Amino acid sequence: MTESASQMSPAWHAIYAQVRHESKVYSRLTAKSFECLLPQIERWSRRRDRRKKIQVPIFPGYLFVHTVLDNYQQVKILQTAGVVRIVRTKDGLLPVPDSQMNSLITLLGNASVLTTHPYLNEGMRVKIVNGPLYGCEGILVRKKNEKTRLVVAIDIIQQAVSVELSEEDVEPISL
Repeated sequence: MTESASQMSPAWHAIYAQVRHESKVYSRLTAKSFECLLPQIERWSRRRDRRKKIQVPIFPGYLFVHTVLDNYQQVKILQTAGVVRIVRTKDGLLPVPDSQMNSLITLLGNASVLTTHPYLNEGMRVKIVNGPLYGCEGILVRKKNEKTRLVVAIDIIQQAVSVELSEEDVEPISL
C-alpha cells in the first residue's frame, strides 16, 4: 500500500450492480469483508394467487461500500460477480458525502414510512405525473399545500428518498 493510500480514511462509494442482483452483490461483497449498505423498503408483490410483502432496493441497481478505495480494493470490488462499475465522474472516483450517507442511515433506522422521491432541485424543469394537471411541464419553484417532507438526496447517483415529518422538527443548517 502506498503512503498516500495508508493516510486515506474510509469513505462511502456507490456501486452500480446488475438490476435485480443487488442482494446477491451485497452478500458477495459482505463475504469479502466489505462494509456494505443496501437500502431497502417493503413493498407488496403481486403473485398469481396472492400478494406478499417483499424487500426491494430503494435505489434499483445501487448499493454502497464503506472502504478505503485503493487500487487493490477497486479490483476486489470489480471482480465481484454482479458488479457493473464503481460510480465515478469524469474526474475519477467520487465518494458519497458522509452527511448524505449518515442522513440516509438515520432515515432507514427511524422512519416508519419511507418512500422514494424524485431527485429534484428548485428551478428544475419538471413534469406533473398525477392529478388534474397530469402531463404539464414547468419549473419547480416551491411546493404549496403539501405536508412537510424531508428529502435525503444521494447526489452522485441522482436518487432521493423522502419521509413525511412535522415542520416543528426541522431547523436550518447554518453555514
